[in-house]
Amino acid sequence: MQIELRPVTNENWEACCALELTAEQQGFIEPNVYSIAQAGFEPALVMRAIYAADELTGFLMYNSEREELDGYWIYRLMVDHRHQGAGIGREAVRLLLAEMQQLPQAACIVVGYHPDNHVAHQLYGRLGFIDYGDRFGKEMAVRYTF
Repeated sequence: MQIELRPVTNENWEACCALELTAEQQGFIEPNVYSIAQAGFEPALVMRAIYAADELTGFLMYNSEREELDGYWIYRLMVDHRHQGAGIGREAVRLLLAEMQQLPQAACIVVGYHPDNHVAHQLYGRLGFIDYGDRFGKEMAVRYTF
């Protein structure tokens, strides 16, 4: 299945807002509508829509400026509940890492997630993110280095 990251635009932002998580996952991540609003006020945030075989399947957002841990942060990654388990999130993160590697002096990518989000923990671990024990509020932060 062909996975692509495309910009969030006037044509697809509402469809991004309509993507849904499972009931169990909803406490782990802000709704996409919140992320889209946040990006409107923070110009360093970059949003991407995840497409699989030309169908919108997910949403992600990252910061194009370095932050804590001297890294660029992935703020959001979600795949609609109807498309989970098909490897879309894994491939989207691989594509995102390639995109983020082009940022100035990109050596470290950081993602934070709720410690009870075992799916995220497994996904990021399989992709080479390492847990060095960093914690920010309720979230654990794992790092990927190029």
